[in-house]
Amino acid sequence: MKQAVVIINPHSGRRKKRIDLVSIKKIFLKNNYEVRIFFTCHKGHAKEIVEQLSFVDLVVSVGGDGTFNEIMTGNFNRNQPLLLSHIPTGTANDIGAMYGYGNNLVNNIKKLLKGKVKNIDVCTINNQPFTYVAAFGKFTNVSYETPRWLKKRFGYFAYLLGGLKELKGKTNLYSLKYEINGKVQEGKYSFILISNANRIAGINNFYHDIKLDDDQFEVLFCSMKEYHQVAKSLIHLAKKDISDIPGFEFYRTNHLKISFEKEIDKGFSIDGEEFQDKNKNFDIQLIRNVKIMVPCKNINKLFLDKE
Repeated sequence: MKQAVVIINPHSGRRKKRIDLVSIKKIFLKNNYEVRIFFTCHKGHAKEIVEQLSFVDLVVSVGGDGTFNEIMTGNFNRNQPLLLSHIPTGTANDIGAMYGYGNNLVNNIKKLLKGKVKNIDVCTINNQPFTYVAAFGKFTNVSYETPRWLKKRFGYFAYLLGGLKELKGKTNLYSLKYEINGKVQEGKYSFILISNANRIAGINNFYHDIKLDDDQFEVLFCSMKEYHQVAKSLIHLAKKDISDIPGFEFYRTNHLKISFEKEIDKGFSIDGEEFQDKNKNFDIQLIRNVKIMVPCKNINKLFLDKE
């Protein structure tokens, strides 16, 4: 019988119902898995659990995007990497929605265990892995500065409230130089987005034709400062690809270097959590062949490899 570990963040999302551990264990047994269940107790705990595990056949993250980031980071620190998967219970749940999960945890586990193992592209920023997005500048503090009680009460709308407040606030332009695809560019930018996903900040199809195994990630630099320009561009998102909107510089690449003119006053947001590195220089690289188990629903849409 195969061995599985489920790591649950009990504080993520708006969960009010008790987790049905009996049903979860029955589903795993039905699919030929013995399962152990861990609950995280503090920030960084999921990472610690994965680092200390002996070999198992599958590790399932149950939490927000930040919980999956911890598990991915812990897996990078192991000599023998493990097969990972993620079931969303957070506030935005971009990763889970992208893979086609619903809101019922037990049903999501059933979908997962009937899924497939895929290779996905994972990026690092200054050697810190991120599973789907790293962002800097305007709006990027909303995900980690929004109070937990507000997210518990209003869910995704708590982020919208924070975004509206940030929209009308002061917008800083940061002088920087970046190197990408053999070119060096300079400019002043209010926002940087580095990602490998087709759903970002709750917006489906943020980019068109995104594949998670194409050996590339997407990069967006925004030079707009006035909030009415930003608001107008967000409205256009409903009609066109963001890479076609004036004020944005869009790239696909596997390596990016960013050098700020001065030390930055706040860090990047990494999968919705604050990245403490506030250096002037950032090196973003692609790491290939990270194996995860995903439901079958959106495989044809998300992967070049359909098998």
